[in-house]
Amino acid sequence: MTLVAGVDSSTQSCKVVVRDADSGALVRTGRAAHPEGTEVDPQKWWEALQAAVADAGGLGDVAAISIAAQQHGMVVLDIDGRVIRSALLWNDTRSAPAAAELIDEVGAAEYARRTGLVPVASFTATKLRWLRDAEPANAARVAAVALPHDWLTWRLRGFGPADESPLGPDLTELTTDRSDASGTGYWSPSTGEYDLDLFERALGHSAVLPRVLGPGELAGETVALAPSNWLPAGIVVGVGAGDNAGAALGLGAGDGDVIVSIGTSGTVFAVTTSPAADAMGTVAGFADASGLFLPLVATLNAARVLDAVRGLLGVDHDELGRLALEAEPGANGLVLQPYFEGERTPNLPHATATLFGLTLASTTRPNLARAAIEGLLCGLADGLEAVRGQGVVVSRVLLIGGAAQNPAVRSIAAQLFESPVVIPAPGEYVADGAAVQAAWTLTGARPDWRISIAAAPETDFRPVIRSQYAAHRVEA
Repeated sequence: MTLVAGVDSSTQSCKVVVRDADSGALVRTGRAAHPEGTEVDPQKWWEALQAAVADAGGLGDVAAISIAAQQHGMVVLDIDGRVIRSALLWNDTRSAPAAAELIDEVGAAEYARRTGLVPVASFTATKLRWLRDAEPANAARVAAVALPHDWLTWRLRGFGPADESPLGPDLTELTTDRSDASGTGYWSPSTGEYDLDLFERALGHSAVLPRVLGPGELAGETVALAPSNWLPAGIVVGVGAGDNAGAALGLGAGDGDVIVSIGTSGTVFAVTTSPAADAMGTVAGFADASGLFLPLVATLNAARVLDAVRGLLGVDHDELGRLALEAEPGANGLVLQPYFEGERTPNLPHATATLFGLTLASTTRPNLARAAIEGLLCGLADGLEAVRGQGVVVSRVLLIGGAAQNPAVRSIAAQLFESPVVIPAPGEYVADGAAVQAAWTLTGARPDWRISIAAAPETDFRPVIRSQYAAHRVEA
C-alpha cells in the first residue's frame, strides 16, 4: 500500500492525514495547536507541523506530502531567508485603511478586472501596504513575500536561513499554487500571471514572489533535517493549496455543488469553469486547485458566534442546539447581526454585533440560542445569493465544519437555503484535499476518492428568517 500525507495548517491548528493513495482510505491522523491571535510567528507553524507529524505516527512510510493552509497570511522574508516580522493573518483587520487607499488609487472595477478581487483587509496586498506605511524599516528589508503554505513547503524542501536549513536561503525556490496566489490581490486567475504593478504599489518596491505551479505539479522533494530527523529525505512534495481550494478537492466538489463551511471564518464557494470578477467586491474571484475557478464569499464571524452565545447562556454546544430547536423559526422576532469581530462581507471591519427585536416575549433563552444560529447562517445565505449572482447554478449545498454536526444547525440550514442541504461525514477536508494533491503528484492522475454523506435534512424553507435578517442588514 502506497501512503500519502495531507496537511491543513489552519488558523487554529495543524492537522495531518495519512491516506492510501489508491483508495483514499484513512490510515492515521495527527494534530497540534497553533497560537491564538491575528499575527503569528511562522516558526510556530513549523513547530506545530513537526508535532502533528509525530502525532500522526511520522512520515517514514509516506511517499508524498502536500500542504494546504490558511490563505492571505503575509510572510515577509529578508535576503537571508529570515522571517522579518510575525505574519499578519487573514483575520487581522488593521490593514482596512490600506485597502481603501488601494481602491482609491486603482479603482474597484479595475482591481476586479485585473485580479478578480476588490481589496479588503484580508488580502495580502493590503497587509503589504500597511507594512509599507506602518513599519517602513521592515518593509525596506523585504526580499520575498510568501503565503503560509508557500513558506512551509519551502521549509519542507530544505530551504530557509543558512543556520537552520541544509539548502540555505534560496528565495527563487519559493513555490505556490494558483489557488493561494489568487488570494493575494496581485495575481490574475484570468491570465495566470502576477500583476507586478499592483504588487509594487502595495509594498513600495519589487521582491521575489513564489513561482506558481499548476495542478498536480511537483514542488520538489524533502531533505532530511537534523537533529531530530523527523522528516525523511526523498518524499515527493506536492504544490499545496489555499484552504478553501483544498476543501473543494477533498470533497470532490463538482458542477452544481456549493460548499458552505463553518469554521473560524465562514465561507461559501463553488468550483466553476469561468473566472468571477465582482466589482462590488462581495465575491472573490479565486482560482481553484484543479485548474478551474473558485468564486468565494467569506465572513469573519462563524463558529465563534455560537461560542459567544453558548458562553453567555452557560451551556455547551449540544444544549445550545436543543434550546434553539425549542424556538420557532424567526425566534419570535429576535435577530442577531453577528459582527462580533467586524466583518469582511459586507466589508465592515469596525462593526460590532447587534441584537434586534428584544421584547418581553422574545427575550428567552431558546430565542437567543436560535437567533445566534439564524444570524450565523443568514450571513452565509447572503453569500450564497452573491455566488448565484455570478452565474453559479446551485444543485446542492455541502455543509461542512464542526458546527455542521449540530442537529440545530443542520435543521435551520434546511430552512434557510433554498437548495437541498447535505452534510458530509465529519472529516479534515482541507487536509484531505492536500492528500489528493500528494497522490496526484505521485501518480500523475487526480484520484477519485468517494466521500460519505452523514445527513441530508429535508428542505423546509422558511422565508421569515431571512426577511427579518434583511430588514436589519447593514451594508458596507
